[in-house]
Amino acid sequence: MTLVRLGYVAMSMELKNSSPSQTMTYDQFLKIGDKEAAIRKLERIAQSNIENCLRLLKHNAFHDIKFFRLSSRLIPLATHDALAGWNYLTPLKNSLNEIGEFINEHKMRIDFHPDHFVLLNSPKKEILKASITALKVHAHLLTAMKINLTHRCVLHVGGSYKDKEGALERFIENWGHVPQKIQKMIMLENDDKSFHIEDTLYLCEKLGIPLVFDLHHHLANNKDMDYFPVWDQIVQTWSDSPLPMKMHISSPKSEKNFTHHADYIDKNMFLSFLNTIKGSVNQLDCMIEAKQKDHALFRLIEQLKEEDSIEIVDEASFYLK
Repeated sequence: MTLVRLGYVAMSMELKNSSPSQTMTYDQFLKIGDKEAAIRKLERIAQSNIENCLRLLKHNAFHDIKFFRLSSRLIPLATHDALAGWNYLTPLKNSLNEIGEFINEHKMRIDFHPDHFVLLNSPKKEILKASITALKVHAHLLTAMKINLTHRCVLHVGGSYKDKEGALERFIENWGHVPQKIQKMIMLENDDKSFHIEDTLYLCEKLGIPLVFDLHHHLANNKDMDYFPVWDQIVQTWSDSPLPMKMHISSPKSEKNFTHHADYIDKNMFLSFLNTIKGSVNQLDCMIEAKQKDHALFRLIEQLKEEDSIEIVDEASFYLK
């Protein structure tokens, strides 16, 4: 049997006033006038984000959810050039350590999905540098939480820049400029427009990176191509990871808006996938990317309880018989 664990992204629809992504723009920062006062306000916002993150993790633990994507916006303006040298970790050290202790105590799996501007295949050196800087912030947060950095950040391949083959090769070239510590953090995901499964698999196999299979993206990008012929290769990219294989699940909002995420998960589409791959892995962690966040997770589990092929374990996991 295959154990399937469900997770969700960053924010709860059930837990009120718990955003871990409160922010401040640089214009707002400048309007304060006093730089030190502005930095203290940034630190208060970051502290509030981290406290809310801990609330979310406690909510998850209560509902047996052991898989969660942390917000990449915990520390506003952490990557801004004008704040270079800002030691944001020191005032947040105890709170970040508390989060890490909770994660480890409850044996949770957490990761990040940095914003779309993190582009490791960019032809512009300044964008590559900024991307590495953003990834270093994620590494600093994980280190402060005492979380093993290995395979904690999901990225897309990047832009095609009107030359997809060249963009793939440039990813390989730029990879050599990425510090080894950051390389170990990275997982790659197939996207819904440019880089399909076989493109992403090419990079993952060449560079030793786990591939995070996104079913919805695959259907949007390859409606006439079956993923199953390369499924074993996708599984194999996880062979050296200390973590179980993970994937993303979401459902199309509509046929017209196929690439947009729906509020909930289409149970039948998900089951069809599971029945195709069952038995190929011992465990599969599925990150729900749905507008209704944890509500989508709870609804999916309730729907799966009706299925004879499913053996429910708890509020967020089940065995596929």
